[in-house]
Amino acid sequence: MKDSILNLAVDYPLLNMFWTMLMIFLWVLWFFLLFRIIGDIFRDDELGGWGKSGWTVFVILLPFLGVFVYLIARGRGMGERDLKRAQRNEEEFRSYVRQSGGTGSQAEELSQLAELKNRGEITEAEFQQAKAKVLTA
Repeated sequence: MKDSILNLAVDYPLLNMFWTMLMIFLWVLWFFLLFRIIGDIFRDDELGGWGKSGWTVFVILLPFLGVFVYLIARGRGMGERDLKRAQRNEEEFRSYVRQSGGTGSQAEELSQLAELKNRGEITEAEFQQAKAKVLTA
């Protein structure tokens, strides 16, 4: 039993191991590309239902031809759609942070009040009143 396992390792040359690793890498790369294209099909707002179903059937039934035709026909738009989607997500995130963050920290508000007082735009009494309001909030 032990000798058969050892012989199996000896009978598998180094170049065959590299070839196997290359095939596995290409196989995984192919699936990443396939999933990326199917994801792009479903996330595209410009395609209608029939267009999405047509491209999906084409990519699934004839995967190599479907993927290559999709990349030729709509490949340039994939990057543009990803960029627009990333910009939209970034803007939504920033607006969420602005809404949930409020007007700013107490230190920022106090420094603005002190600057207004130093420029003479508000009096000492107004400064103290606004400072108390900031500190209690």
